[in-house]
Amino acid sequence: MLPATKTISSEMRRNITKVGQRAISSVVPKSDIELKDFTIKNEPILTYLPGSKERAEIQAALDSLKDVCEDIPIVIGGKEYRTDHVQFQVMPHDHQKKVAKFYWATPELIKKAIDTSLKAKVEWERIPIDEKISMFLKISEDMAGKYRAQLNAATMLGQAKTVIQAEIDSACELVDFYRFNTYFAKELHSYQPISEDPNTTLNLMRYRPLEGFIAAVTPFNFTAIAGNLAYTPSVMGNVTLWKPSDTAIVSNYLIFKIFKEAGFPDGVVNFLPSDGPVFGNTVTSHPELAAINFTGSVPTFQWLWKAVGQNIEKYTGFPKLVGECGGKNYHFVHPTAEVKTVVASTVRSAFEYQGQKCSACSRMYVPESLWPQIKEGLIETLKTLKVGPVTEFDTFMSAVIDRKSFNRITGYIEHAKSSPNTSIVAGGTYDDSVGFYIQPTIVQTTTPTDKIFTEEIFGPVITIWVYPDADVESVMNSIGTHTPYALTGAMYCNDQEFANRAAETLKQTAGNFYVNDKSTGSVVGQQPFGGARLSGTNDKAGGPHYMLRWASAQAVKQTFVPLHDVGYPYMKK
Repeated sequence: MLPATKTISSEMRRNITKVGQRAISSVVPKSDIELKDFTIKNEPILTYLPGSKERAEIQAALDSLKDVCEDIPIVIGGKEYRTDHVQFQVMPHDHQKKVAKFYWATPELIKKAIDTSLKAKVEWERIPIDEKISMFLKISEDMAGKYRAQLNAATMLGQAKTVIQAEIDSACELVDFYRFNTYFAKELHSYQPISEDPNTTLNLMRYRPLEGFIAAVTPFNFTAIAGNLAYTPSVMGNVTLWKPSDTAIVSNYLIFKIFKEAGFPDGVVNFLPSDGPVFGNTVTSHPELAAINFTGSVPTFQWLWKAVGQNIEKYTGFPKLVGECGGKNYHFVHPTAEVKTVVASTVRSAFEYQGQKCSACSRMYVPESLWPQIKEGLIETLKTLKVGPVTEFDTFMSAVIDRKSFNRITGYIEHAKSSPNTSIVAGGTYDDSVGFYIQPTIVQTTTPTDKIFTEEIFGPVITIWVYPDADVESVMNSIGTHTPYALTGAMYCNDQEFANRAAETLKQTAGNFYVNDKSTGSVVGQQPFGGARLSGTNDKAGGPHYMLRWASAQAVKQTFVPLHDVGYPYMKK
């Protein structure tokens, strides 16, 4: 599962346990070598059909939250703080309603959180990893059970997700992250170095936390990503300063409260709503920064990377930078593609959750021979989609997250209306009088160099370039040149020979590549997620390699045969 590893055999494990019992108990705790075995599986997605138990539960949760403006503090070491920097989170689909009042942390409070986390780390690190894993598994069960409706309702109202999009995110994916990451942590320990003769020498490998604190900067669009970035590193003994997104405060704070109620130690994760530059400047200037765990925009991650570089001589070590920055994801349609699948999967990929997924389809390559059918299919499908409040269960998509996003996305739509290279195929209207509503919009371009085809929009807009069927090879070869991103991509093709060739040609264009399936929908444990180029550092959250990013490995050798002579046999006369 992991590169360049050797799984310890059962016979060698017995020998190590028997011969090296003194080493295991005194040098390396046995729990740091051999963890309890357990099995995991993906959390089932509930359907929320009329009359179902989960439908009644989510309705009750929505009713209990819809008129509440929760006062959410800064939390450091279990203590609550409030400042004069008061902020509000509103419902995107009804922006007159406030769901949270919260406070930005000052530089002094952020520094206090750093000191607090480093103190908490001393005790947290001593807790055996199998006990940490047990805690995470118990919290996962609580999230899948008694907290499920609350998590989904908070995500729906605060982040404008429909019930199924919230279910996939704040219930299933969040739980999957914690379950699979603890499993991968266990599997990491299944490798032990070679001990050629355990009767004389015992070689062991253990995994320590990083030296310092982790700064987690989390996004609005996935509650699960926020919970993963903030808490997963603590499985390996780390401590975190969590800067949640201002537009996801309610759901993120609920995660924090669930951990606290489960007995998670104070100070291991500190909850720090903050102004971005204030948080960034404070954490990157501290000598004990161990890592930045980030999901967000390219400019922000570049700013953080530059700040780390400028402070590199201040640090006690070399901070790790883990980032996922979105993409300009594509659907590449071959002339042999099945039209109905292309239409349905493209609509879902481009417009579910208002196109606010890092993996959402934003550009599409369509052959001339199929364009009339695909165009008609897209237009007719869009007519059936309801755009409205998430509290109405027949809504397909709702409002975009905030006014800043609304203005940015509608700017691209106005460009499409005025540019000589583009035309509106469907949609193109918007209204922010009640919520930040933008109708699903399809644009056609005559050139793949137009900015609407190359720049990330992060909204319900897809741009289509129609190409001559005879140019399919050159189009395939050009896909990787049209944007600086490489997150997700999909190819629709029923010519297996071409598909095989394209999969090789396009392998650098996407970290997650799909054949006859949409560019969205990765599942923890099934399609580890992440991309390269300007899409990020491709650390594959949801896969076995992710846990290595939060561990500092230590090799231990213990010898049972005393050494009394400094000379070697060949030196003797």
